[in-house]
Amino acid sequence: MTDLAFLSASELLALFRARKASPVEALEAALEQIDRHEAQLNAFVLVDREGARKAAEASAARWAAGTPQGLLDGVPVTIKDLVDVAGWPTRRGSTLTSAAPAAADAPATARLKEAGAVVIGKTTTPEFGWKGLGDSPLTGITRNPWSLAHSPGGSSAGAAAALAAGMGALAVGTDGGGSIRIPCAFTGLPGMKATFGRVPAWPLSPMGLLANIGPMARTVEDLALMLTVIGGRDARDPYALPPGGDWREGLDDGIEGLKVAFSPRLGFAEVDPEIAELVAAAVKIAGELGAVVEEADPGFSDPAPAFNTLWRAGAARALSAFPPEARARLDPGLAKVVAAGARFSAVEYLEADGVRTDLGHRMAAFHERYDLLLTPAMPVAALPVERAGDDFDWPSWTPFTYPFNMTRQPAAVVPCGLTREGLPVAIQIVGPLYADALVLRAARAIERAYPFRRPPLA
Repeated sequence: MTDLAFLSASELLALFRARKASPVEALEAALEQIDRHEAQLNAFVLVDREGARKAAEASAARWAAGTPQGLLDGVPVTIKDLVDVAGWPTRRGSTLTSAAPAAADAPATARLKEAGAVVIGKTTTPEFGWKGLGDSPLTGITRNPWSLAHSPGGSSAGAAAALAAGMGALAVGTDGGGSIRIPCAFTGLPGMKATFGRVPAWPLSPMGLLANIGPMARTVEDLALMLTVIGGRDARDPYALPPGGDWREGLDDGIEGLKVAFSPRLGFAEVDPEIAELVAAAVKIAGELGAVVEEADPGFSDPAPAFNTLWRAGAARALSAFPPEARARLDPGLAKVVAAGARFSAVEYLEADGVRTDLGHRMAAFHERYDLLLTPAMPVAALPVERAGDDFDWPSWTPFTYPFNMTRQPAAVVPCGLTREGLPVAIQIVGPLYADALVLRAARAIERAYPFRRPPLA
């Protein structure tokens, strides 16, 4: 039963189709992992065992009748607690939020349910998703199944910890500055921030064009499958792109002949030497697979000051409805971010947005010469949980992720080995706007050299 917990969604669906396993068994395998490890990991805000079992039983009946409901019928999934699930509260990692249930499903949740997925529960996030670590005043510290002394990263902290530990086959994450890619890199998982608007959102994030909802999984094939489902149109999101079809098509076409740039530092980042070595080895594999790889920087300076203006102003907007006495209960680092964001003028915000636009122009020109850009996903391995709490300047240690939130480009991460301490390392694949299929193809090609590994805890 436990082995089912670590199968991919695609593998589970094949077993359901062949009647060699049932959605009920797949769910129970995930729940068994929760029973074993949740007390240590603290990955969930809530687990709805009764509701999930009812959904799994209904899915099993559909498979028995030969009438599966959709592309994910019976697959156990989790939802990050920044994304609404009807009937469940959306607490956002905060003691300031209401425990009242959400009135309606967010678009991603709705598409998953329509496809027959079995929603297990909601996963932890730092308060309002504000940083790249995995702790909050509401739920405390979420830990990494590769090492309980380390953070799984954030802000999709519980999503990554649960996936890596077999507590569901797929996870909905969000990414406003790296919040899918950071925890996936720290926990040995593939994850993707698609082109902005590819996955509809509602309610819309106060972080504006930085904010994305996206798939997290244990295989790139599952990323493509999940993106196919949650990338459907939703009229509530005025920025949503037209549906992109089945993202699994062409996934195995490889990268032979693609012109690929490798930027080991983006021109400004400092990278741990051990991580640099592992990422360079993955880049070498890309060359062996037929890509034409050149070392080249995109040619921009660190956009952190502009990103911080946009991000902190968004945080101030998100918390503006709460009175000062309530904001006094915030994570100390978030309180500083909100205070800083409230001081920006409209002119300063627009100047930062101008930097964002210029960065997009530069990357568009760069991709006239290169099909893809490869970088380290993170310059460091998973950070100790002692870093929990005040991490006001978290972008300083995530230099490879937030620039591509600013440009709205698709970016995926895939594992590329372990440090000597046994912590995961990942490479990032960035594509031009709307080239989500190309990013997935490259991620799939590199992934084959680094298949999923169970963490020690699991």
